[in-house]
Parts: sequence; C-alpha cells; structure tokens
Amino acid sequence: MSRVFSPEDLRRVEEAVRDAEKRTSGEIVPYVVERSDGYADATSRGATLGALVAALGSAAAFHAVEVWGVPLALWIAAPAVLGAGLGHLASELAPPFKRLLVPRGVLAERVRERAAQAFLSEEVFATRERTGVLIFLSLFERRVVVTGDRGIAAKVRQEEWDGIVGGIVRGMREGKPGDALAAAIRECGDLLARHGVDVRPDDRDELANGLRLGKP
Repeated sequence: MSRVFSPEDLRRVEEAVRDAEKRTSGEIVPYVVERSDGYADATSRGATLGALVAALGSAAAFHAVEVWGVPLALWIAAPAVLGAGLGHLASELAPPFKRLLVPRGVLAERVRERAAQAFLSEEVFATRERTGVLIFLSLFERRVVVTGDRGIAAKVRQEEWDGIVGGIVRGMREGKPGDALAAAIRECGDLLARHGVDVRPDDRDELANGLRLGKP
C-alpha cells in the first residue's frame, strides 16, 4: 500500500481529518484496501479466454497453411494449453485485464460487503451521538463507499455523498488517491457543518484520525 500512499499522503490525510473535525462533531474514518476480494473466478475466466483465443487462432492457421504430419487435435491443443497459461498469468499480473473479467455488479457488491466489514471492525458506530462517517476506498475496483452512522444519516442523504465519491474515484483513476482523499475529507467536513452536525461544547476526538490500511 506504501506504493500508493506515501508518508506525506498519510500525513495530509490525517491533517485533513483533524481540520474537518474542528468544524463538526462528525468523526471521519478514512479506510483503504488494495482490493475487496481475490476474484478467483476472474482468474479462471482469464485462463479460459486465453485457451479459446489460442485454439481458434490455431484452427484458423491450420487451414490457412499446409501442415505435414501434425494432427489437427495436437495443432489446436498445444496452443490452447499455452493460451490458458498466458490468460491466467495476465489476469494475475494486469489489474485492468482482471477488472474487465469481473461483472460490474459483482465488483460493486464485493466493495459494499468489505466496506460494511470495515465499518464494524473500526467501530465507526462507537461515538456518543452516532456521528461516525466511513470513507472506504478499494483500489483495485476503483470504487468508493461513504457511509454515515445513524446520527449522520438522519441529516445527510446518501445522494449528497455522491459528489465526494466522484472526486475520490477521479483521483484514483489519475493516480492521485492521496490528494483526492484529503480534499474529500475537507468536503465531508463542510457538508456535515452545513447540515448542522455541530461541534459540542464538550466535544472530544472519539476515533483515531489516521488512514486505516486494511488487509486484502
């Protein structure tokens, strides 16, 4: 994960959380994982696709050129095995290719499930007035989930988080997730302040401010 978020990124994200929480009683929890699932089915699809493409190409070549002494079955089978291996390898080493092999609905579902786990494991609910907000990033899928606890959901509609989500996703695609996340956290603070999630006179920092780096 250090390849994506530098020490400077981590510092700026934590600083953004502190600044945002000076203006609101909301407790912002940024959380990032490299991926929300292993997508083993995608690896199998990559191998199958590689085998199919290689077999079809070999069959076409067999009929296009004269091949002496090589049975058609062998002419097709050998490249198919090689193609399966290459397809498997590509799905493991090339994230964009693997992402194409997973239905968009499955990507979205896995990210939502992983975000729900993070909400519980980080105890985003454990605030006095239920004002925790989880900002969850899943890098492989390039998807973001923002979820407010009950005290936030009563004041801020889920649709209002969409602009913040979109900004982070753009930053992920541009290779600047740290910048995008820090900016989004400040926007989150502005949104909460506008909706009256005000700082209490006896307000205290209830949840840690740093970026959580989750395990895959």
